[in-house]
Amino acid sequence: MLVGVVFGLLLSTPDAVGKLSEKITGKDGAPMVLVPAGPFTMGNEGSGANEKPLHQVYLDAFYMDLYEVTTARYARFLEKSGRKPPDQWTAVRLPQLGDRPVIGVDWHDADAYCRWAGKRLPTEAEWEKAARGPEVQAYPWGEERPNAALANFDKSCFLCNVYADVLKPVGSYEKGKSPYGIYNMAGNVQEWTADWYNERYYKISPKRNPAGPSEGLSKVVRGGSWLSRRTLLQSGLRNWESPASRQAHTGFRCAKSVLK
Repeated sequence: MLVGVVFGLLLSTPDAVGKLSEKITGKDGAPMVLVPAGPFTMGNEGSGANEKPLHQVYLDAFYMDLYEVTTARYARFLEKSGRKPPDQWTAVRLPQLGDRPVIGVDWHDADAYCRWAGKRLPTEAEWEKAARGPEVQAYPWGEERPNAALANFDKSCFLCNVYADVLKPVGSYEKGKSPYGIYNMAGNVQEWTADWYNERYYKISPKRNPAGPSEGLSKVVRGGSWLSRRTLLQSGLRNWESPASRQAHTGFRCAKSVLK
């Protein structure tokens, strides 16, 4: 018992967590990577008013899925939960397309999956830190403009199978990883977060572990997608969708708090 308490105290200490490079496996079998506790700069001065001002945020340590949730893992969730399949699910061919990120899920679907897997959706702040790291860099990989070796973006898909013809397997784009080694945080699919959207939230956001407004009409989505122009892939950019929206370019990944 004492060992467990001591270990919990170590994990709650920023310096101790910062020395770890630990990976865990979620209940859904997905690998997760530790994002250490500490401050980072959130926002984007060169874009719209809803991403200003640049402000420093302190986050406790958390784990983030290394990959976007795949169709194979979501299929197991559907089997266990009996939940309504997402849009375009009939286009999925398993196992051939099992490594593509699931799409056509609304916010409630994503939230339900993460809870089923013993996790949760990341907050907007957690998502941004996981994507850009502690430095103010434009993209997960740094400052280089997006190109075909770094991300899946600027595609079109008229009357095609999005899963087969446009989406890339999770874990693609090795050169496009975030500072924590997380894949596809720019392009492929935009990702649901836990937060309600408010364009003025950054002006009143708490400096420690912000969790977004208490209510709203839309949920924050992040990261851009296969459909996005290169200018929309920056880690600090914010987008939003109705929580009931199901889009062919929207998926998600899960997060998990570090136990104290």
